[in-house]
Amino acid sequence: MANQTFAAQIEGWTRRVKEAEEAVFKEAAQELVKQLNDQITEMVYDTPETPNYRRTGFLRASLVASTEAMPRLIRDNPGAPVNTDMGSVILVIAGAELGDTIYLGYTAKYGLFVHSGSNGRAPRPWVDLVAQRWPQIVAAKAAEVGKRFGLL
Repeated sequence: MANQTFAAQIEGWTRRVKEAEEAVFKEAAQELVKQLNDQITEMVYDTPETPNYRRTGFLRASLVASTEAMPRLIRDNPGAPVNTDMGSVILVIAGAELGDTIYLGYTAKYGLFVHSGSNGRAPRPWVDLVAQRWPQIVAAKAAEVGKRFGLL
């Protein structure tokens, strides 16, 4: 995401109020997940299907979060429709502590091929597009939290 750390991105008032800093951290991470889901839906699932390809929702549903390590590309598409449940991702974010790194990754083996393009297919870089928005996401959440806490 940018070379700037989370702490460097947020304003001084959030660092003086630990609850506000924690709220910005977790709410910004949750917004990032929401935008990842929205962007992959727009770029992959809302586009016309290609011949010989059946959409299952598996790639979108393969998003995993961890505070320990980057999730690995390990899962094969089961070939049947998969419901997207972000509950486990949101639980990881909710359980994260200030200073933790939250790793988000798609575990579908073919995710990188969809993101980067392959076999003549155009790239659909939803992760890159959303990751670029991190500074704006943090700024927006800091403004929301500041108002909610009566600090702005």
